[in-house]
Amino acid sequence: MSVAVSASIATDHLMRFPGKFADALLADQLDHVSLSFLVDDLQIRRGGVAGNIAYAMGLLKQRPLLVGAVGADFAEYRKWLEDNGVDCSAVHVSTKSHTARFVCTTDETMAQIASFYPGAMSEAREIDIAAIAAEHAVDLVLVGANDPEAMIAHTRQAKAQGIPYAADPSQQLARLDGEQAAELVDGAAYLFTNKYEWALLQSKTGSSEAEITAKVGIRVTTLGAEGVLVVDTDGTEVRVGVVPELSKVDPTGVGDGFRAGFLTAHRAGLSLERAAQLGSLIAVLILETTGTQEWTLNTEDALERLTKAYGPEAADDLAVLL
Repeated sequence: MSVAVSASIATDHLMRFPGKFADALLADQLDHVSLSFLVDDLQIRRGGVAGNIAYAMGLLKQRPLLVGAVGADFAEYRKWLEDNGVDCSAVHVSTKSHTARFVCTTDETMAQIASFYPGAMSEAREIDIAAIAAEHAVDLVLVGANDPEAMIAHTRQAKAQGIPYAADPSQQLARLDGEQAAELVDGAAYLFTNKYEWALLQSKTGSSEAEITAKVGIRVTTLGAEGVLVVDTDGTEVRVGVVPELSKVDPTGVGDGFRAGFLTAHRAGLSLERAAQLGSLIAVLILETTGTQEWTLNTEDALERLTKAYGPEAADDLAVLL
């Protein structure tokens, strides 16, 4: 059985600004903002939420099923993912649009300003989860940031097929209205957000923390440097700290890596605590690398870092997945 990862597939254009965005933003002039930041570096990398999560799961030997829409320029990216354990047979290839583009500038504080061109991603709404499930052994659908209509359609299709799904609206929460956001969440086996997105989700839906929590299975809220909060189906809270970083290079894709590690461990039968610990390990490996799919997994180093962060018992429990 495999996870179908339905979300964006994109090429990332990553730039670095050697200063602070905040120093150039005037609170009383935001209605008239007109800025250009001279950057030091440009890296062109493979990315997108689905691509990042699937790549990480592939390195963890999970054989995820990639679900998304791309352009004819996807051939090299496809080979890369397939060489790293990802099943790309369910990817829709557009005949008229390029693969999506993510253009992001990061400042010295790790703050980011980004734009996203959807391109072929808009055709993801044409993909049918029921048809995919008929051809593949899928036991979980992750519905991540994607074409908004695709996110709603894939959520409805997973529910209709009785396939558990993980709701991960992330960046698209800003685009969704309250009813759409509520529909994505209601009935999800997992709900993933960061701290800001969790507050935005409550605001968008007009629902309280308790009301949303009651509608999902497991709620996972990442807290940046403060770690992660996981709320179980019975309301039990589990808090896990981060794996200390060796350096901070680029935060792009860190959340995607966390989700891949968390789902891999939890679906393998490990506890929520262990799942969050593996997620945190994958997240820090991405934080220390330029590009969301340029990191590698060295078992010996990974176990050493898990031992230092969480103790030898945690490392022993997670060793089977590394």
